[in-house]
Amino acid sequence: MRTLWAPWREAYITKIGQKSKGCVFCPIFKDKNDAKNYVFLRSPLAFAVLNIFPYSNGHCLILPNRHVADISKLTPDELKEMMELLLKTKDLLQKALKPHGFNIGFNLGRIAGAGIPKHIHMHVVPRWKGDHNFMPVVGATKVISQSLKVVYTLLTDENKKRLRRIRR
Repeated sequence: MRTLWAPWREAYITKIGQKSKGCVFCPIFKDKNDAKNYVFLRSPLAFAVLNIFPYSNGHCLILPNRHVADISKLTPDELKEMMELLLKTKDLLQKALKPHGFNIGFNLGRIAGAGIPKHIHMHVVPRWKGDHNFMPVVGATKVISQSLKVVYTLLTDENKKRLRRIRR
């Protein structure tokens, strides 16, 4: 098996936590301007937001509203709501973007890849056959096919359709 190294990611991982004095997620939760912050789903204990530094198109994060660093500190209700948002997010992404698969998971701690380890968050990354190529390695460039605004609009429009189906 060959290993493909991407050392340029280290700069991102080490700098992102240092850019802000406080938590980058807590102000997003508190600010009710969801369109500005790309929050597309909210529940009483959790919310779903587009990742503004996506690995691929449609990369989303699901977070508890409460500032907590470790999964073991989440209440059963917080875990339940996060899983419910995961299912809704996956469904919206499937309908809006039609990916071939998903990467879903937590990075617990900086050593495990958590760029922001103090506010736990789950990644939902849509994947398509052939979606990642040589560009990040050769050209130090990621190719994201749609803007955050376009993806946000697709997800919120799909959520409106979902809510209409539920109300019927």
